Amino acid sequence: MTALTTAPAPAPTANPYTLSHLDAVESEAIHIFREVAGEFENPLILFSGGKDSIVMLHLALKAFAPATVPFSLLHVDTGHNFPEVIDHRDRTVARHNLRLHIASVQDYIDRGVLRERPDGTRNPLQTVPLTEKIQAERFDAVFGGGRRDEEKARAKERVFSLRDEFSQWDPRRQRPELWNLYNGRHAPGEHVRVFPLSNWTELDVWQYIAREGIELPDIYFAHEREVFWRGGMWLTAGEWGGPKDGETVEKRLVRYRTVGDMSCTGAVDSDAVTLDQVIAEIAAARLTERGATRADDKLSEAAMEDRKREGYF
Repeated sequence: MTALTTAPAPAPTANPYTLSHLDAVESEAIHIFREVAGEFENPLILFSGGKDSIVMLHLALKAFAPATVPFSLLHVDTGHNFPEVIDHRDRTVARHNLRLHIASVQDYIDRGVLRERPDGTRNPLQTVPLTEKIQAERFDAVFGGGRRDEEKARAKERVFSLRDEFSQWDPRRQRPELWNLYNGRHAPGEHVRVFPLSNWTELDVWQYIAREGIELPDIYFAHEREVFWRGGMWLTAGEWGGPKDGETVEKRLVRYRTVGDMSCTGAVDSDAVTLDQVIAEIAAARLTERGATRADDKLSEAAMEDRKREGYF
């Protein structure tokens, strides 16, 4: 009796219609940019020269290529920014022939509208220049680079986040976004904050930067820098008020996971000088970038949510 034999099953083939994870989040972000362009009259992109805003601008460029990006850019300049980041911001704007608005915190301090904080940080002072610029220029949609994995208050945010006529955020007014349907309806004087990177993680951002060959400021890679220890972080000395007596400046090999005001953005010890090394480091991290390196989020348990309610990013 002859034994029956079964032909080997064919090897599974990749579905050519299935998007990779990065393709999926890229496609979603590009869709959001195009939705806003079609629905709003005067949108704006917040652009600081940090990695998330750089990725956001890259997506906007892809969304409307070969045409130019149909939005202006805005940077709320604290005056305590990292020089490397400001240089990258200006080079990027010039390369793509974009229009950049700058709202200066220093101008508001000079006019007596704002006061310096005792701790020297100006990040919480960004709210008034931001909201007044939005109102003065009548921007009705404002793109931000916030991601839900960064911080618990940002995890509450929808992709389209309605702000009232004072730019304030009320989580109870968040609208459902079933099936990726976005509701941009707003009353006169109100506007919508839009977060195309909402569903991205820090690791997604870095993997996308590597895939797309996006240029970043060198500050994101390991380099020797003079820093001092305060509040569990390595901070950069500067005109903002550091170091104080008893705080010793030393040279260390560090890099930055996120960048903001020098007074509240900490560096991490790192020897990651390539994208692959940074990605491996992020994949092994157990703290979010803001949780690990942003002192302004540690002012209170609800520091970010309080600032968002007032009109912050």
